[in-house]
Amino acid sequence: MNYETIIGLEVHAQLLTRSKMYCGCSADYASAPPNTHVCPVCLGMPGVLPVINKQAVEYTMMTALALNCPISDYTKFDRKNYPYPDLMKGYQISQYDAPIGQKGWLTIEVDGETKKIGITRVHLEEDVAKLLHRSYPNGEEYSLVDVNRSGVPLMEIVGEPDLRSPEEARQYLIKLRSILQYLGVSTGNMEEGSFRCDANISLRPEGSQEFTAKVEVKNMNSFKAVYLAMEYEAKRQRQAAAEGKRLIQETRGWVEAQGITVSQRSKEYAHDYRYFPEPDLPPLLISREWVEQVRAKLPELPEARRDRFMAEYGLPFDDANELTKVKAMADYFEESTKSDKNVSPKEVSNWLMGEASRIINANNIDIEAFRKKVKPEDLPPLIASSHSTINIGMAKSVLEEMYQTTKTSGEIIVLRGLAQISDTGQLEQTILEVINSNAQPVSDYRAGKEQAFKFLVGQVMKATKGRANPKLVNEVLRQKLAQVLNPAGGE
Repeated sequence: MNYETIIGLEVHAQLLTRSKMYCGCSADYASAPPNTHVCPVCLGMPGVLPVINKQAVEYTMMTALALNCPISDYTKFDRKNYPYPDLMKGYQISQYDAPIGQKGWLTIEVDGETKKIGITRVHLEEDVAKLLHRSYPNGEEYSLVDVNRSGVPLMEIVGEPDLRSPEEARQYLIKLRSILQYLGVSTGNMEEGSFRCDANISLRPEGSQEFTAKVEVKNMNSFKAVYLAMEYEAKRQRQAAAEGKRLIQETRGWVEAQGITVSQRSKEYAHDYRYFPEPDLPPLLISREWVEQVRAKLPELPEARRDRFMAEYGLPFDDANELTKVKAMADYFEESTKSDKNVSPKEVSNWLMGEASRIINANNIDIEAFRKKVKPEDLPPLIASSHSTINIGMAKSVLEEMYQTTKTSGEIIVLRGLAQISDTGQLEQTILEVINSNAQPVSDYRAGKEQAFKFLVGQVMKATKGRANPKLVNEVLRQKLAQVLNPAGGE
């Protein structure tokens, strides 16, 4: 039997507010000593009263609007009960049946086709504490609790099960993170845990409306991990179905080192959490005036910027789409392009997606870290120098040195003496020396072997340490070979 893969993603994004969701503690917990950004509210002490963070609500509204969700007039907070050790008070203040936004969508591009993916809901809740797992010298294990993260505003975006492949899942996450970064509501950093994804995956027999049991997969901390986990889980479920095994609804964890998912527990249903309205927070009524005020704050989003790059800079779709996936990369491109009108936007695009991206990937950094070493206005002069002063190979090595030293391309070219030799007289002497010391290739050239000419060009470039103007080398070398092979000018 043939099966269709059905994937739906649940994404949690920490919001970039200064304070926590229900108290005044600082939400900037990442580098703080353990348990220093805490108070009775986020410690879950009896009798404390939470207060809603207005900025977190507005960030969630902005996200919902960007995802084409209508904003609810009426929303409320609920208690989601579960007894995990990272949740001190035994419940999480979340939203259940009255989220801030719902029934939206976003689009992804896969294999040249655009596909609309539904958004079920966008709601607001609080993050939990962080468990630090340790072990004694004798091997006995224990855990410590750092409460700094507890109460940080957490937005959940639940997608419809409209994804049909691991690649579609990856592209959905890339697009969603891009939107959050453009809005400025979250860093979207998966490695740091500010952008976390749980995936629900099941199978559907072709031609049927019935699904196999839904499996939730957790512990994926990169786009690559999501792709590999979905790929593994789809194969595992197909294999189980082929063998007649019964698939059960469960939660599984991704084990990256082994490239497998492992069972963690049976999957909870909504009634297992015993949701009920949070008694310490009144319902939140959202006026249309407030919605329009928030809508007015929306910036240019990735798709709009992509289309503008195509119209304003004449970039092809693939270039514009790639450049605008990450806001910082799009910013870098625009600043570079506007700093020097003598370098074309397409050239800037080629360098950013080519050599600059190679350096970024090789050093495991992002465009913002690259920017600190190579400023946007320093890239066009390097590109311009590759037109005349140095060749393209040298230009690539200069960019590498710019990243390593923070020097400009002009400084590096002067210090290393890399400027191209474009003086005919200077080149003639080198070319004659190459001809006189390579009798056999010269003889081969006389016999009509064009490969011999390329060899001689290479020898000239080697002798000049790559500084000779390639076009001029070709012209002068052919002239000198003609003179040597036919000195009298006759037959």
